[in-house]
Amino acid sequence: MTDTQVPGPGTAPAPQVDTDALMAFVFRAVEEAGATLNAGLVVMGDKLGYYRDLAAHGPSTPAELAARTATAEPYAREWLNAQAAGAYVTYDPGSGRYTLPPEQAVALTVEDSPAFLPGLFQIALGTVHDTDHILAAARSGTGFGWHEHGVDVHVGCERFFRPGYHANLVEAWLPALDGVVDRLTEGATVADVGCGHGSSTILMAQAFEGSTFVGYDYHEGSVATAHERAEAAGVGDRVRFEVASAQDFPGTGYDLVTMFDALHDMGDPVGAARHVHDALADDGTWMVVEPMAGDRVEDNLNPVGRAYYGFSTLLCTPTSLAQDVGLALGTQAGPARIRDVVTAGGLTRFREVARTPFNLVFEARR
Repeated sequence: MTDTQVPGPGTAPAPQVDTDALMAFVFRAVEEAGATLNAGLVVMGDKLGYYRDLAAHGPSTPAELAARTATAEPYAREWLNAQAAGAYVTYDPGSGRYTLPPEQAVALTVEDSPAFLPGLFQIALGTVHDTDHILAAARSGTGFGWHEHGVDVHVGCERFFRPGYHANLVEAWLPALDGVVDRLTEGATVADVGCGHGSSTILMAQAFEGSTFVGYDYHEGSVATAHERAEAAGVGDRVRFEVASAQDFPGTGYDLVTMFDALHDMGDPVGAARHVHDALADDGTWMVVEPMAGDRVEDNLNPVGRAYYGFSTLLCTPTSLAQDVGLALGTQAGPARIRDVVTAGGLTRFREVARTPFNLVFEARR
């Protein structure tokens, strides 16, 4: 033992290091560094049309992929090799061709599939891009607002969550609420709070032509995009979007208020719950959709929980801390904390009505 390794008075001896375990961790970390870089590569493949081209044309050489997508061959070549090393595509040494398997094609090109992944990588890449701001906020105890992030965060968020909404909202989640589908069919007034680009609002409006919908979001850019999307979808006659926060959106007597993956981001979710309570009709319903989470840390030590804790640290918690109160529920708040927020807002009935691998759905009433 060298002098620098001699424990001082009252110092515990250094733990013994298992060299095999150390190297196993090092190689796992190298794999994760490759995965970190792959987030950029997936976004690159999505934006340049590489995945869609491979899905359409089958086994291809780098030169063929580059020519069809009007990109430079060296980039196509290295991108394909990285994708092959990560098993996103397969490589045939005999022909020098790369193939996108059908399963990966669904996950990487079919935007309405609940397995669609590029949005997840896009929001992850945009979130990591802003890490310097989060470092500064962590040191000062401040936040970093949703509106301060770049376009990959805003667009990626919608592209990640929309396939799940498309697959589940009308077919499963709304029917799980007591009497809500009947009311929507007859004609209801609905407020979609924290609507973002309006995908959830528009999906509901397309399904229930007799109801009227208003989406609220504090981010002006998202509201403008949502308005354009509603007009393009042909539902502009029964949908409108306004800039407003969850604590002050206008109107009362709503038959249904919805919040999709937004409550945990709010600085004052209890204040939002109180406002929803006051905005609902006496027999109205509040549907809260939140990220999948258990109530205990150990419940969330899994791949989905890991991703959500990452988003919580770099995106959702800073967003909450940038607002008044700054409760910072975190992306993995869990059902018990959501229940506490809802009931503190004055709503007396709360239950889980549905779940997917990525979401929990709750019903609350006055």
